[in-house]
Amino acid sequence: MSQLVAKNHIVTLDYHVTDPDGEVVDEGREALVYLHGGYDDIFPKIEEALHGKSIGESVQVKLQPDEAFGEYDAEMVQIEPRADFPKELQVGMQFEGGPEEGDDDDFIIYRVTDIANDKVVLDGNHPLAGMALVFTCTVTAIRPASAEEIEQGHAQSEEDDED
Repeated sequence: MSQLVAKNHIVTLDYHVTDPDGEVVDEGREALVYLHGGYDDIFPKIEEALHGKSIGESVQVKLQPDEAFGEYDAEMVQIEPRADFPKELQVGMQFEGGPEEGDDDDFIIYRVTDIANDKVVLDGNHPLAGMALVFTCTVTAIRPASAEEIEQGHAQSEEDDED
């Protein structure tokens, strides 16, 4: 009997992501490995579509922005003095910023989106925020999760094994 995608199983997917017009957003060069069963390791709508599938089965899931990386938030864009940044600054570089006042979340990753005169534009939105996405994936492996993976709420990676 073949295994099915079910709670407390580690699932490996070959995947790619496009926008609704078919433009590739993520080629999925590396397999996606996640712990199935409501651990927020993968978007809930995708997890729901994969539940009960077996190795070799594929799903295609359309995600609205609020089901994926969220709506674009203009308040997450900041303009900062150029002098506050390293000399070698390029568009696309990322910096860690502190949490907003009263925000329990961890640090925010800001991307440099523009450098003009003595100002730097930083965007704390995920690069895919505000986009509808089409996630296509095929199940390539399923295995029971270890007790440690269930306790930690995510699949073990090779780096975890080296600790």
